[in-house]
Amino acid sequence: MKRRNFIKNAALTGAGVAVGSTLLSCADNDTKETKIVATTNNKSQVSLPLVIATWHVEEATAKAWKVLQAGGNALDAVEQGCMVEEANEKGQSVGKGGLPDREGNVTLDACIMDKHGNCGSVVYLQNVTHAVSVARKVMEDTPHVMLAGKGAEQFAYEQGFKKENLLTEASKKAWEAWKIKSEYKPIINIENHDTIGMLAIDKNGDISGACTTSGLAYKMAGRVGDSPIIGSGLFVDNEIGACVATGLGEEVVKTVGSFLVVELMRQGKSPQEACEEAISRIVNKPNSNYKDFQVGYIAVNKQGETGSYSIHQWFSMTKYQDGVNEQIQSDFFNKS
Repeated sequence: MKRRNFIKNAALTGAGVAVGSTLLSCADNDTKETKIVATTNNKSQVSLPLVIATWHVEEATAKAWKVLQAGGNALDAVEQGCMVEEANEKGQSVGKGGLPDREGNVTLDACIMDKHGNCGSVVYLQNVTHAVSVARKVMEDTPHVMLAGKGAEQFAYEQGFKKENLLTEASKKAWEAWKIKSEYKPIINIENHDTIGMLAIDKNGDISGACTTSGLAYKMAGRVGDSPIIGSGLFVDNEIGACVATGLGEEVVKTVGSFLVVELMRQGKSPQEACEEAISRIVNKPNSNYKDFQVGYIAVNKQGETGSYSIHQWFSMTKYQDGVNEQIQSDFFNKS
């Protein structure tokens, strides 16, 4: 995942539509891919499948899109998409190569949620790269929703995941340089966000989502953010839509952010309007120090409309639809 100031290359759009009952299959001559369009009451059409993800992760969305185009479901797509970033050692924020906690341990958080509302989560997982896949195993192969720490790690080994050293040389050097400073100060858009959250709608119109991270860099040992918390870092309601969060997890947890966005969509707001309202809940809290941290949301509704919004600039969403894999620069609250 690349960390840099992003060039704005697209604008969010969103006119509300009501989905009808007919699905049509058609061929796109430009992309030579099969797509599904949902016929709506006002004769406009929404193209499926669709993938969106936080930040600039075009390889991850491309993988998810490939799964969907081959007839795979949204759950498989978000898992495999997130796995791309978990294996990206250069990212330093997800999976192998993630920046460690203050003790030098790389600890991972992840969750996944399917169209039925089933979910699985792992927190403070060590020595296993693909936390999102372990979370799926928790969802599908246990009676639980969440496993933590050594229990999650042991479960992963029992499921066939291999033990790996997640601290790469680059991340180790960064940690050693940080220790010399003997202080911690979050840097907006660098050390305090970088969660990969992904949402997908498959050709059947079903929604799933996933979220994975190595968490806040140089955090206190044992710290867990919003990413593995269902309703905070991720929430999916297949009748309404889905949302995933990124940024300073403590602030997302305080407002149960992703659940809030979905509930706002249930009340009739577009994904864009819902993301903006959720951000306003954070920045308008009494004594909010929002100028010192970043939070961003991306969301999609059942009609295939998308939205994204953040506190500060340079947050972006990657979107794959109609054969086009593009980065969309998000609007933001803090214009000062």
